[in-house]
Amino acid sequence: MHILKLGALTLAASFAMSAAAQGLPKLADKPTYKVGFAQTENNNPWRIAETKSMKDAATACHWNLVYTDAASSASKQVDDVQSMIAQKVDVIVLAPREEKPLIPAVMKAKRAGIPVILIDRNVDQSVAAAGRDYVTFIGSDFVDQGRRAGEWLVKTTGGKGTIIELEGTTGSSPANDRKKGFDDVIKRQTGMKIVASQSGDFSRDKGRQVMQTLLQAHPDATAVYAHNDEMAIGAIAALEAAGKKPGKDVTVVSIDGTRDALNAIAAGKMGATVQSSPFFGPVTCETIKSYAKGEKIPAWVKVSDKFYDKSNAQASMADGY
Repeated sequence: MHILKLGALTLAASFAMSAAAQGLPKLADKPTYKVGFAQTENNNPWRIAETKSMKDAATACHWNLVYTDAASSASKQVDDVQSMIAQKVDVIVLAPREEKPLIPAVMKAKRAGIPVILIDRNVDQSVAAAGRDYVTFIGSDFVDQGRRAGEWLVKTTGGKGTIIELEGTTGSSPANDRKKGFDDVIKRQTGMKIVASQSGDFSRDKGRQVMQTLLQAHPDATAVYAHNDEMAIGAIAALEAAGKKPGKDVTVVSIDGTRDALNAIAAGKMGATVQSSPFFGPVTCETIKSYAKGEKIPAWVKVSDKFYDKSNAQASMADGY
């Protein structure tokens, strides 16, 4: 994973943007912190890898980690953040399940004097803004991920196809943005059409169920775009159950870069996947240290993601999780 190095972002004092200047809570520069990590769920390979990365960072960075799992509930995640505020953590690291419901929790933390760092998913920036209401968003360019998946599909199919789209969690920033990036590409192709688009909630089994239903309504589908690998693997199972050959009868493209997806590509059942790295621990640790020192933190610490297809999937198995 290639991550923007925050150490290079230190500016001369006259150009530094202090926490006070941003209107954000300050963070004392000290050897250890009580860090709250509010995870949205921990029930799939991507989330498990993300949680492990954060727990590993807690050990390496000498954090006292307060960890919660919202179990796929935005309301529980709000309660989790409120509990962290009551426990007077030094900083909150939040992976918001949805863009809008978590905004009150972010604002409450700010009022309580606790800086918040968002990872992997953002909130609605028209309501809450990085650098004003929370420190930064650390994550991938989800629109670009969708665009890359769409461009690969156009190139692979020669610009022809009937597409079923499996969307992520309704209201989440990756689902919104991955849809936009992909759909914008497909709209420009006269020979391609998205005939059905429905949420599979980033879940393998839900993706299988939704794909099964949509395939019955659109048996002539020639391509599947899933917003994550778990749904793509579920879609492959549904295709096989319907007597179709994924990779031959139906082209499958996805996002995440999990080990199962790389294996599916190597086996010829999936065409490609755009990496979306879950390894946020080290950059979160670096961000906290830099913020405490008064260094300027960009509103978006952008992660650049790799791309996997049949040309490199087998050789990239070590990247999977």
